[in-house]
Amino acid sequence: MADLPSRQGSGIARILSHPSHGNLAVALLARNPSTLSSTHSNLKSTSPGSTIETFPTDTSPDSLTKAFSAIRSHPSFKGLKLSVAVYSVKHSSKKPFMEETHDDFTNSLKEYVGGAMAFAQESLKLFFEHHGKDDLNATNGTKKGTLIFTGTLGALRANSEYGAYGAGRAGVRQLAQSLAREFSVKGIHVVHTIANGAISDEEGEAQMVGKKMSAEAVGRTYLWLAQQGPDLWTHELDMRPAQEKF
Repeated sequence: MADLPSRQGSGIARILSHPSHGNLAVALLARNPSTLSSTHSNLKSTSPGSTIETFPTDTSPDSLTKAFSAIRSHPSFKGLKLSVAVYSVKHSSKKPFMEETHDDFTNSLKEYVGGAMAFAQESLKLFFEHHGKDDLNATNGTKKGTLIFTGTLGALRANSEYGAYGAGRAGVRQLAQSLAREFSVKGIHVVHTIANGAISDEEGEAQMVGKKMSAEAVGRTYLWLAQQGPDLWTHELDMRPAQEKF
């Protein structure tokens, strides 16, 4: 289950859904219906035999609640339990600070940080609905699932004129830390990744020589995170192509 921009979404969802990799039924959420349609067509041809359904939604609480309700009742997911939820939203804001308005600044935070909060709540409700609320001690260490937030370097440091962007990215990073401390004992693995560099759904020369990240490589990393047991959980992971400066 993910809200993914098109250049990342296809590769990540392909790995999670492909029968030879994750073999998971995937609910793909996105704000742009045309992006959803093209991504779904791409996945049907490149991940044959997989189960992938699409749900248009923005990051508002009402819209996400409706999307999760539709997922619950969709026949493709009947009898299945949520195991991985990914919040990966393209969101940027660049403006000289003295030209920034209070409304634009707070709306940026509401869309991105508020969206992460609403997505996390809906995901946690579904994790507990499917797996119960007992903690790890009561379930002999049974993991309920993995909640992943895809961040960027802006979560750690913000460049000039990226005040709203940095505040939002840092806010989601802190949200992930708080959720990890609160819900790890309940068997929910919370991860914040930092994607430092371009991600593209292709396997070309740029990926081969380490100038760009492959979306499928990100997907394989997310699948690895989802497969971690309670004896070792990665919380924060820095992802970059080999030639990315840092």
